[in-house]
Amino acid sequence: MRTRSFAGVLAALLLVLLLPPPALAAAAPAATFEKTADWGSGWQARFTLTNGSAAAIDGWRVEFDLPAGTGVGSFWDASLTSDGNHHTFTDRGWNATIPPGGEVSFGFLGSGPGAPENCTFNGSPCTGAPDGGGLGAPGSVQVTGRTDTSLTLSWTASAGEPDGYRVYAGADVRATASGTTATVAGLEPCTTHTFTVKAYGAAGESAGSEVTGTTGGCATGPLPRHFLTGYWHNFENPARELKLSQTPDEYDLVAVAFGAATARPGEVVFGVDPGLSQAVGGYTDAQFKADVAALQASGKKVILSVGGEKGTVRVDSAGAATLFADTVYGLMNEYGFDGVDIDLENGLNPTYMAQALRALRAKAGADLIITMAPQTIDMQSTGGSYFRLALDIKDILTVVHMQYYNSGSMLGCDQGVYAQGSVDFMTALACVQLENGLRADQVALGLPAGPGAAGGGVVAPAMVTDALDCLARGTGCGSFRPARTYPDIRGAMTWSINWDVTNGGGFARTVGAHLDTLP
Repeated sequence: MRTRSFAGVLAALLLVLLLPPPALAAAAPAATFEKTADWGSGWQARFTLTNGSAAAIDGWRVEFDLPAGTGVGSFWDASLTSDGNHHTFTDRGWNATIPPGGEVSFGFLGSGPGAPENCTFNGSPCTGAPDGGGLGAPGSVQVTGRTDTSLTLSWTASAGEPDGYRVYAGADVRATASGTTATVAGLEPCTTHTFTVKAYGAAGESAGSEVTGTTGGCATGPLPRHFLTGYWHNFENPARELKLSQTPDEYDLVAVAFGAATARPGEVVFGVDPGLSQAVGGYTDAQFKADVAALQASGKKVILSVGGEKGTVRVDSAGAATLFADTVYGLMNEYGFDGVDIDLENGLNPTYMAQALRALRAKAGADLIITMAPQTIDMQSTGGSYFRLALDIKDILTVVHMQYYNSGSMLGCDQGVYAQGSVDFMTALACVQLENGLRADQVALGLPAGPGAAGGGVVAPAMVTDALDCLARGTGCGSFRPARTYPDIRGAMTWSINWDVTNGGGFARTVGAHLDTLP
């Protein structure tokens, strides 16, 4: 699976806070140390470093590498400008004091031969020979004795060098003395990083000790850090019919299935289905609205799902986008819905659907919940319409709960083929989204709630919790083990509340309770 491509290159950061360490001998110091990380709001991680032994040390070293696909590139890429084959990257989140003798280092990772030319960092010429065809020796520039409140890296692509580089980044912080604080800046909000902390002194450098955490600024909105979503049927089928008020308490988000299309492109309508009403002994729109309000009063959120297996809502023009936003917003006001779920299994136009959702966000405000329920085939490539839509609205998207069922075998992020109905299927396919632009807090696992709920891919609830543990903690994995953990993985979804109740409620009890144990 290709990682998401960006129109340019991102510089790796090597941030020097105080004087660089003295030359180190071969033997490492015996010092032990304590470390805490204060993950600041926005783009910083602050470390309090305390010497925990009597051994003398001169300072600390904090280093990390930022893997591709963490989302940092999408943040920084917004500040990239190009004029022909000349490129300028500006990061206004950078704020660092560089001491005398300090330097900033970076490297280029491209897809073709050659290397960037005419490189400058904040106006100073770059040194070194970064390799444009792969991650080679980083370039660097002396920027001593000054404070930089922005970072501007400029370069010219060499002859034959394609426009477009994969994103990577790194940083190295040195801080003197014990009991000091080091700050790494330039990180995207709501991204998880693992740092290696070392002590150094005249005797050498200690072994590294890792600390992992997530920067602040996560746009979790009105929902818990980890939450359970369930679909509620506004129709009759072999599952048990329910009033909305009969939703089990374990569900945090209820998606009402479904809003329907009309002959007017983009228009969405909703009302309690007459067949359902009859099946539950009478259920009016007014009673439904009261149930929505009651769920919200108990801390739940209720959204309207648009589409479904047979849904035909089409948003293929600017006019249809406007009508979609207007009618969904009207239904939100009429019924009290907190947002919308996009479950269009018969195709969508990412350009106009993005336009519609942004227009809806402008009307409803920052607490609007936007979820998506693509099929597995829809999220195999960033070039697919669903994946494109998710990335295009990443700044306002709440979560993607892909349907890990009715699928057959699919490719994981390691290009391995995985069959549905296994822990590996869930983790390897979630990895595709996690390593190709979506934040971990925007990815959830969607599974059937037991027999009858799907034609294939039904798994025991305990298998879902194993997959969540594998992604969040690195435990409970099958043969596929992600290269890193995603403690911010958002949660799980099930089709459906009705099928869960029909099958005894085991999905909600097992998965809902387990979500509360995640990091």
